[in-house]
Parts: sequence; C-alpha cells; structure tokens
Amino acid sequence: MSAPGLPQSLKTNPQLDRWVRFNADRTVTVYSGKVELGQGIVTAIAQIAAEELDVSLARLAIVPGDTRCSPDEWYTAGSQSIEVGGAAMRLACAEVRLLFIEEAARRFEVSAAELRVRDGAIGLPGTDLATSYWDLAGEVSLARAATGRAPPKPCVEHAIVGKSAPRRDIRAKISGAAFVHDMELPGMVYGRVLRPPAQGASLKSLDQDAIRSLPGVVGLCVSGSFVAIAATREEQVVAALEAARAAAQWHAAPALPEPGEISAVLPALPSTRSITSAKQIAGPDAVVTWREAIYSKPYIAHASIGLSCALAEFKDGKLTIWSHTQGPHHLRAQVARVLGIAQSEVEVVHRDGAGCYGHNGADDVALDAALLARACGRPVLLQWTREDELAWSPCGSAMVVKLRAGLDARQRIVEWRHEIWSHTHLKRPGWGEGVNLLAAWHMDPPFAIPPAKDAPLPTGGADRNAVPLYDFPTHEVAYNFIADMPLRVSALRTLGAYANIFAIECFLDELAAASGVDSIAFRLQHLRDARACAVIETAAAVAGWKAGTAGDSARGMGIGFARYKNLSAYCAVIVEIEVAEKIRVIRAVAAVDAGQIVNPDGLKNQIEGGIVQAISWTLKEALRWDRERVTTRSWEDYPILGFDEVPQIEVVLIDHPELPGLGVGECVAGPTAAAIGNALWHALGVRARDLPFTPERVARAMS
Repeated sequence: MSAPGLPQSLKTNPQLDRWVRFNADRTVTVYSGKVELGQGIVTAIAQIAAEELDVSLARLAIVPGDTRCSPDEWYTAGSQSIEVGGAAMRLACAEVRLLFIEEAARRFEVSAAELRVRDGAIGLPGTDLATSYWDLAGEVSLARAATGRAPPKPCVEHAIVGKSAPRRDIRAKISGAAFVHDMELPGMVYGRVLRPPAQGASLKSLDQDAIRSLPGVVGLCVSGSFVAIAATREEQVVAALEAARAAAQWHAAPALPEPGEISAVLPALPSTRSITSAKQIAGPDAVVTWREAIYSKPYIAHASIGLSCALAEFKDGKLTIWSHTQGPHHLRAQVARVLGIAQSEVEVVHRDGAGCYGHNGADDVALDAALLARACGRPVLLQWTREDELAWSPCGSAMVVKLRAGLDARQRIVEWRHEIWSHTHLKRPGWGEGVNLLAAWHMDPPFAIPPAKDAPLPTGGADRNAVPLYDFPTHEVAYNFIADMPLRVSALRTLGAYANIFAIECFLDELAAASGVDSIAFRLQHLRDARACAVIETAAAVAGWKAGTAGDSARGMGIGFARYKNLSAYCAVIVEIEVAEKIRVIRAVAAVDAGQIVNPDGLKNQIEGGIVQAISWTLKEALRWDRERVTTRSWEDYPILGFDEVPQIEVVLIDHPELPGLGVGECVAGPTAAAIGNALWHALGVRARDLPFTPERVARAMS
C-alpha cells in the first residue's frame, strides 16, 4: 500500500528498490519510467536524484523506460515528466537518504539530525565516525513502500538542481550508439511492411512464392492485410518491398469525406455536442457589443526527420523489443495481447529514436517487428518508410474553433463563448479499451479499432486550454465531438491547446484593436494571476514592445500568451516577422515561468525547439487527402521549416526555486502561433484565421 498524498508515479510504484540501487563499485543507479525523447528529461531527473541522495552526478547512472527494471510511469507525455516523474524521484530519493541516515545514527548512537551526507559518505562532522550508502546497503532494505515522510532538501541547499548540466544523451547520439536504428544483434535481418494503398483497403492477392524467391529474402509474414518482409540486407528488403507493392492487388477502401477547407469540412461531419466547462458570476455589466470569429487548424503530421523503427527478438522463450515508445509498459501489454502470450514473456527496452512529439509510429513499428521476428525466427530490425510515416502514423486532429465575446461599455470582456469541432486527441496503446496498434487492425482475424473518446478536463483533449485563464465573468466551452475520422488521429504535441490558444490569443488581439487598446494592456486588464502578468511584462520588456507603434507593411510584431493546460508553465511569446513573398519569423522572444528550474539550459532547449516547431506548423504544415486516400506521402508534399528559416530566439526564464516545477515541453506552441498571427495583422492589417499561413492563404485573407 502506498501512502496518501504521494505523486501518482510513486503511488503506483511505491517500492523504493524500484527507484534506487547502490552498486558494489560505489555507484548508484536510479530507475525512471520517463524516457528520453530529445527533451533532456533523463539529465534533469538524474539531477533531481543526485541532489536528494547527495551524490555526484558522475557517480549516478539512470535507467529509463526498461520494463525489466524501471517503474511503470504511464507515458512520457503531457509535459508531466518533471511535475510527476521528477516529483516521484525526489521523494523516493529523499526517503532512501533518510533511511540510511537513520541506520547510521543507530550504529553511531547519535541523532540523525547531526549526520551529514557528502557524495554518498555519511558522517558526523568533527569526528572520525563515517560510513556510506554502500557500507550500509546490506543493512538497509529498500524492499519497502515509500511513505512520503522524508522532506526533500530545501531549495537553498541545492547544489545540483537549478544549475545547467551536460546532456547525458548527446555523446551516444553523436557516436551513433543511442538510436535503435543503429542496433545490431547476431543473425539480425532487416524488415519492411507493405501497407494497403489507403485506410480501409484490404489485400485481394499476393504471389507469396515470388516474393520469397527474391534475393536475400528470409521471411514473409502475411496475415489478412498485414504483409511484412525480412531480408539479410537493407537494400534487399527495400527492393523486395517495391516488388511486393507492384505485385499486390487490393480491394478498394470506402470513400473519404470530400476534401476542402477544414472550417467547412469538420462542422459538416456528424458530431455530439456537450458543454465541458461553464462559469456564471452574477451581476456582470451588460453586454453592449458582440464580436465573433472562426479559426481552424489542419491535420498535422509528426513529421520526425528520422523514421519509426524497432528491433525485436524471440530468445529463450521471451520476446524483447527495443523501441522509442513513449510508454514501454503499455506497449508491452498491447503486444502480449496481440501475440496471445503472457506479459511476463515480453520485455520492452527504450532506445532513442527521432524527435518524438506524441503518439507517432513508434508503437506500431514495434508490433510490426515482433510479428515478423516470430514469423522468420530471427532478430528483426524493422523501419518504416517516409510514406508510412505521413500516411499511416497517427496525426494531430484538425480543429475548428468558434469564439464569441461580449464587451461592456468599458470595453471589458464580460461574456465568452468557445465552441470546438474536433476528433479525439488520444488513442495511445493502453488508453481506453481494445488494441491501438496498426498491424493488429490488419491481421486475420483483425482486432477491432477501439471506439474514440477524449481526455476530460482539467487537462482535456480537444478542449485543452479552451477554458480561459483570463478573468471573464461568464464563459462557456462547447465541444462538438466527431467520432468518425477521415484520417487516423491521436496525441500530437499540446493536443487541442495549440488551436485553442491560437484562436483565443488572436481573438483577444482583434478585440483589443476594435476597442482601441494596446494588445498587452488589454490582456493585463483581464488577468488577475500575478505570474501570468509577469511573463507578459517580461517578454514585452525584452522584446522592446512599444504600445501604439504601427507596422510598415513589411514588418510586424505580435504577442501570444498561455499557461499550458492552465496547470503547467506560463509562457509569453513575442515575434517579429518580415512579409515578402512569404512570412518569415526573424526574431522570437519567450518569457517562461516553470516554477523551480532543474536544468536551465535544458529548459531553454525545450522552448527553443518548441518555437521552431510551432513556426513550422503555423507557416507550412498540413496533411491532405482526396476521396480515396491520404495524398501527403513525401517531403515534397509536406514541407517543414528549414535550417535557414530559424529565427533569432531569446528565452528568458523566471525562476521560482521555492515553488514546484512545472512542465514546459508544450507550453510555447500555442503562444507562438498566435504571436505570428497577430504580427501579420500588425504588419499588413490582415486577419488570417486558418492555419497554416501559406502565401495563398494570406493572399486570400487580404482579398
């Protein structure tokens, strides 16, 4: 039984020996269920552990995301690695430290309060009484549940947390030792999957003997419409895939909805309406002006530059999968279910992959590799194609947001209506019922595609960040949930927050302009949260914001603000853009309040990367389809921001070491999009409300 009041990760994994182990070579290993996705979290959690244990970072190793030994911490998602995973590690290590101090106090017959720990050595200052974690490891059992009785170190005593530490994942990534793509096992072969030409298409015929006879082919797995090929060399399996693609015949898929502008497509689909948040404060001033606007966001791909990949091996009666999954324990359970074997016969070991922004193809490719490894009896390294990534990986749901605001005679917002049309934003493996893995739906017999449902508030799915942080006396959030989807969707960075923040912050600018009030002053008039005001004011000061300055038809400046999920980090972004044949962001300033900062450089990395990705989403990215299939299949169809388009970025951190740490990984996307939209208005006097802001869309908005 876990103690009440513990972080969720520690409640579900209360045994202390699941978190910490002292080794014979006088090192310490800590175990985390939060995995490295390029966000630097393994470094930050190692800092937290080293701080609470009072050991040097050089003496501490960390094992993330290994079902053989790491705690089950759900997914590495939702910007919760520090808020939940870090908090759990902090309390677990604080309690381990206390247990060893208490044992040393009993041995020395002194008060525990008199003892000090320094790099794992425990002693009484001014005496020769000394021991260590490793000397006492045989006496102190960590096979016990955490109680939460050990207070973490006060922030004034921190020597590691709050200081930048070198990223632990960089050296291996530079050398090629980190990525699952570069792994090799004895007897390993290479795999590819032949996908149907469209969602809903099914295999009619395939000359399997012809494929098996191709050079190097050592395995072919055909089950229903799932077709996977293994060959001894990479170029051989690529050639075999092309031959299979040419030879396969398919039954046609059902027609997709007519493509068009998202703002027209989504509201036309069948949906179920509900009110997910409402507030009414009696006696607001009467509305004298109503204003309304509609915004849209397209389906967006993960578009990782590297491809989804996994390595699978059956050996000694067990299946081991090396995967860049965000949820190793959930993937383990789902793969075991599909293969019809016990979970104890499956292990999932996290290995680095390409940048991960949510539920991408990592889990799907892991099942692909497992099925093919079972079929051919050899370890299989299976990689997706670019076409697989764009046409088959789950994408971020398209959204339409309709906003309506009522202003009183003083030009203050007194009523706010926020209405959403969207699909689910969460169909991860292990979320809800059934199996959410692509190959499982194509096998014979197929696993049913689980029914769609979304995450409830306060974190929310499509309605994430739809509840205004601003002080509006009356608000209502309505969600038109569209269960049937023309494209496969699931979690993409920020879920619904990107579209909701973009819409809210652009609409606020419209209201400010209509009221003749400066954009920043208008926001501050409607905010009571001092930390929110501080990030806006800080960003404005650093960016050199001057109220009343007009754009010049070529350059403009705009702002966007949000507190991610209304629970995590506060972020304000101001951008400067240049408008010629296309929009170019030339400068971005972000002010961020994430409470206690563990690794300042790592946090800045996250904000910088989030700004770059949000610029790419806002100016370029959209998946497209016709009545038959997804037509986005290559980089030519799906351009992303280039290195030569990255702006000057400045990140200002507002540190509160006395407060809990807040998640930052997703806090900047929505404010960046809104800032670009508002900068476009400042430059050209144009309100573009449909993403992305391609030259064609901007021209249409101008007309």
